[in-house]
Amino acid sequence: MQRRQILHIAAGSAAALAVPAVAQSWPARPIRLIVPFPAGTSPDIIARQIAEPLGRSLGQPIVIDNKPGAGGNLGTAAAAHAAPDGYTFLFTIQGPLVTAPLLSKSLPYDPVKDLAPVSLVATSPNVLVVDPGLGADTLADFVRIAKEKKGQLNYGSVGNGSAGHLAMELFKARAGIDLVHVPYQGFPQVVNAILGGQIQAGFMVPGIAMGQVRAGKLKALGVTTLGRSGSLPEMPTLVEQGYPGFEAISWQAVLAPAGTPKPIVERVSGELVRIIKSDEVRGKMLSQYFSAAGTAPEALAGLMKTERERWGQVIKAAGVKPE
Repeated sequence: MQRRQILHIAAGSAAALAVPAVAQSWPARPIRLIVPFPAGTSPDIIARQIAEPLGRSLGQPIVIDNKPGAGGNLGTAAAAHAAPDGYTFLFTIQGPLVTAPLLSKSLPYDPVKDLAPVSLVATSPNVLVVDPGLGADTLADFVRIAKEKKGQLNYGSVGNGSAGHLAMELFKARAGIDLVHVPYQGFPQVVNAILGGQIQAGFMVPGIAMGQVRAGKLKALGVTTLGRSGSLPEMPTLVEQGYPGFEAISWQAVLAPAGTPKPIVERVSGELVRIIKSDEVRGKMLSQYFSAAGTAPEALAGLMKTERERWGQVIKAAGVKPE
């Protein structure tokens, strides 16, 4: 055998042995968890709920690094291009992973090539809320009023391609109604616009909506899960109200820079599944209207793929243009 071939085989064997060795000595220092949203938002809250127990189980603190901007794309890009050494992870929502690649002409990362799925952490329904002054006590009422006032009602979201925007575009198509989209900087502005009468409706996560709903300032008409939500079991689904298969969930997940050693990814995933399914963490998530998930990396990869395909079809059918 030629000397070059022998050296090549030897180098390959050394690399194969190096990964388990790295995994065995890892972690030797604190781990950074990038959250591409501001402190106090639901991704930040859920990330902190898992960070402390994850740090305990790994023997090193998990340091939350909030990097907001561009709908989560800036922080996601920072994680995607971080060193794949097991000391940087990403906690994000579906937008930067699913819809951003479909709607951005110059995204600074590829979620499939640049990120490695670790675990789905939590899911939440979206709630359709309307102005109580509209006179819609049920979903059927809302559809009837929207048809009577074709093109005269407005709905709000936190921007082009956001979960609330696409959920309403899907519902518009299914219900055969015409509403005008009004984008806002954040959900507080969407809520204030409904309260102020500038818009009449919107889809949003329960953590944003339910305080105003319980105060009687917003009217909730249904949730977007296929079955009743564990966090809102009293609220009917859109499926129950005549829209079979209607689903538009919000979800949060942990990923790592692509190339992170597989044993490290698998260990973090296993620890997260155990932590997420614990009674303590499940209870904390439920208080934020999220249902605990906890999955293997392969399941999260599958979810990302099916969500891209499904929402890609909605974007195309609704004529939503890339920015």
